[in-house]
This record gives sequence, structure tokens and C-alpha cells, in this order.
Amino acid sequence: MGIVVIGDVFIDVKGYSTSPYIPYGRNAGTVVQIHGGVGRNVVEDIANVELEPTFVSAVDDDSMGEDVIRKLDRHKVNTQYMKKVENGMGTWLAVFDHEGDVVGSISKRPDHKWIEQILDEHGDEIFKDADSVAIEIDLDKDIVKKTFAYAEKYNKKVYALVSNMSIAIERRDFLRKTECFVCNQQEAGILFSEDYENVSPEDLADILLERIRSATISKMVVTMGDKGAVYVDENGDKGVYPALKVDVIDTTGAGDAFFSGVCIGLTYGKTLREACAIGTRLSSTVICTSENICPRFMPEEFGLTR
Repeated sequence: MGIVVIGDVFIDVKGYSTSPYIPYGRNAGTVVQIHGGVGRNVVEDIANVELEPTFVSAVDDDSMGEDVIRKLDRHKVNTQYMKKVENGMGTWLAVFDHEGDVVGSISKRPDHKWIEQILDEHGDEIFKDADSVAIEIDLDKDIVKKTFAYAEKYNKKVYALVSNMSIAIERRDFLRKTECFVCNQQEAGILFSEDYENVSPEDLADILLERIRSATISKMVVTMGDKGAVYVDENGDKGVYPALKVDVIDTTGAGDAFFSGVCIGLTYGKTLREACAIGTRLSSTVICTSENICPRFMPEEFGLTR
């Protein structure tokens, strides 16, 4: 099964201003429509390291949904546990300024009952041969609950990321069961009810070590944009992995790519710092294109063996 990813598919409609963005005004630019969604992004990023992951998700029962599946198949993603159904995928409408930052967005979430149905029908066969499991921790609670139940049954490690932190903070009991939780600086502040905006990476590493021990979270990685990523584990391993300097076109999907690298590294035997190095390399390639496409790599480039 490789790494099993449980999450959403979205269609992203993105508008880019070609000059300084004027709020409430008319802005000339370009508009693109691409396949998105946190889960879909992660499974494709993992597949781009030739690791053949499995995706548990749903798409719309139309030509657009079929196109999503065909593309994932081409990337060697196992799509046998994807359903084609009504309202199977969401939509994200976003506007970016000339520096590649989001200035406004609206999203429509998909119907998650289909993912729960897939777990009910195929949970044992999906989890028993998985190398590890990656999940959006803010999916419907019953999906998250069943995921951790199957993971415990088959002794599989679960890696968690988030797309809506306001939901994720209600899942602290599940965060305690994760092998590693990955989020950004703002999300970490929400989780621990603190403001980390003006905290240095080195100071944040010290703070997070205390916080995860108190919250009984095993490992945590927090991304800080161009300041790099802070990593900590409950045994005292902590540090800062520097960001790579690249020309930023669009930051969408960078966090998903970083998470994918961390999940890949930890699943296949790397240290937390080495896993952050893989995540940093993957995320740096994604932000250099408006399509958020991670190039293809071979596992050997990261010293990986399955």
C-alpha cells in the first residue's frame, strides 16, 4: 500500500494580479484552474518521489472527477479506494497579489460521508499493509476516529496535518496519538493559545519542546516561511532547518509538500532533521510555479529505501 493518504480533493480556481493588488478595485491578471486539496496535493507529492502511495478520497462523478483520477494514476498513485460520487470534491476560489500571497478566498467543502464509507468497507485491507498513514486531522471526527482505530489495530504510525486549525484544536486527543504533527507558525499559536509572530525560530524551538511535553504530543514541526522550520520531539531533539532561497510565484501547496517530505522521511527511517530537509526541498520546488507542481524525484536522491 505504501503511505496511505486520507483527505480531500478540491478544484482550485486561482486569480493572479500582474500589478500591485488594489482591494475593492479592478485588477488585471491571469486565472488558472488546477487540481488541489490538501490530501490530493500530499498524495501527488509523495508519488513524485516514486513511492506509489494509496489515496482514500472521493471525486465528483463527472469528467472533472475522472480527470483527477487519471492524473493520479499517471503519477502511480493507487486510486482503487477513491469513489466517484455527487459532491465528492470541494472548490477553492482564491485571489493572489503580485507577490504570490493570498489576499482573499472562498471554499466549498465536499461531502465527507463517502470517505467514511470507504473506511467502513475496506478499512482492514487498506491499513494492514500500509507503510504509514497521513491524514487531514480536521476531517469529520468519525473519519479521524476510525483512522486511529485501524492504525492502532495494525500498529501503523499516523502523521497529521491541518487545513482548518479551528477544527483541529478540538482534536487534541487525536494529536496525542500522532507520530508527528506538522503546521505553520500561526496554527501553532492557535493550538497553544499563544502569539508566536515575533518569536525567533530558536526561541520557538525551546517553547515548543515545553508545549508538546505538556500536551503529550510525540513530535511536532512548525514551518516559519523564509525563516525555515522548527522541529521538536518529546525526547529533547530540537532544532531549526533553514529555508532554501527561491523566487516565489505562489505559496499554495508549499505546506502540503513540506508535510509530504516529513512524512516520507520519518516513514522510511530518517531522523526528524533529515525529514525536514526532504520537506524543505519538496516545498521549495512547489512555490516556483503557479501550478504548484512538484518535480519527479527518485527515492535514492533522498537516501530512501522502502
